[in-house]
Amino acid sequence: MKIAILALLSGSAIALAPLMAVSSKKKISRKAKAISAPKSSGKSPSAAAWAAGSTSVALPWAIAPATLDGSLLGDVGFDPLGFSTVPVGPWFNGFAGREGKLGDLTWYREAELIHGRISQLAVVGFISPGLFGTLPGNEWTGLDAYSNTNPIEAFSQVPGLALLQIFLFATFLEIKRIGIIREEGANFTPGDLRIGQTGWNPFGLNYSPEEYQEKRLQELKHSRLAMLGVFGLWAQALASGQGIVGQIGGSLVAPEYSSKAGYFLPQGI
Repeated sequence: MKIAILALLSGSAIALAPLMAVSSKKKISRKAKAISAPKSSGKSPSAAAWAAGSTSVALPWAIAPATLDGSLLGDVGFDPLGFSTVPVGPWFNGFAGREGKLGDLTWYREAELIHGRISQLAVVGFISPGLFGTLPGNEWTGLDAYSNTNPIEAFSQVPGLALLQIFLFATFLEIKRIGIIREEGANFTPGDLRIGQTGWNPFGLNYSPEEYQEKRLQELKHSRLAMLGVFGLWAQALASGQGIVGQIGGSLVAPEYSSKAGYFLPQGI
């Protein structure tokens, strides 16, 4: 009996030997492929962009990432924090419709222009009430509903329906902008809302291609300046509690001590 069992086991082992040999060969070949496969560099897109960067035009002592190659309008290699090296979020993939998705820099330039335009309007909103006066109020809204020339305090003073009008108008513009991006796809020009020379043109603008590029560059520079300027206006109004024009006007008034003979310095010094 024992001899029969041993014979059966040995026969099974002999029968399985070719299969085990094939299996071992596959394992060896897989290990060989794994060893011979080239290893990836492991660099992220951001690291690769910095590694292939060049000297920045705006900051000659710094390096501009390779994502800024000078082909984009207004590109002078200014990106010390590397925003241009970070791909946009996955929620933007396929957003542009059938014509193909927009590039990362196109999205960033679109965001830069939109924020810049809002900042330019904000700068006008900070200054114009002190120069040209405020809107009149009424019994329903309150006679002094729009009388505050400090934009930060005025925001909490105006009626809620007035803020709702602004929100609804901004929503309409955003829906219109998204529709244009979806329609044009990868051919979309950042900032082009089909207003002006490329669309609704009430002022009859008719620039040459060179002049049009120059105007686009001027708008970009004004947008960047306004984004910095509105932050300064907001901080100053928050610290002083006064309107911008009132602060500037006060700084141009000669102090009382300057009109007195012999007083050349403020009192107490």
